[in-house]
Amino acid sequence: MDFNPNKAIYLQIVDHICEQILLNTWSVETKIPSVREMAVELGVNPNTVMRTYDFLQQHNIITNKRGVGFFVTADSLSEIKKYKKEVFMKEDLPQVFKNIYLLDISLEELKDKYQSFIVDNYKSN
Repeated sequence: MDFNPNKAIYLQIVDHICEQILLNTWSVETKIPSVREMAVELGVNPNTVMRTYDFLQQHNIITNKRGVGFFVTADSLSEIKKYKKEVFMKEDLPQVFKNIYLLDISLEELKDKYQSFIVDNYKSN
């Protein structure tokens, strides 16, 4: 995994794990790699992975079954979407709005582009 120097590594690992769950690589109730396994796989310190897992537990995305390991929670999909939406609204959207304003892009133009994007990328007919 290539890490971005502008974002905390544990948060980048959070994003990686959330993506695995959203893509159903790790489905609900599935056991995820141990802290040590994940640290080796990603080439990071186990303490960084533990920080990641603590964060994910606090957001009810994974749970620790003592003595067995970490598992994807039943509510993980909705919790990930809630978390990612909050981050997007606070961090990404203000920059998008700034660019829309500076480039004088109309809402109608955005709507058309968005609808085309959805059709081209997510609708299979």
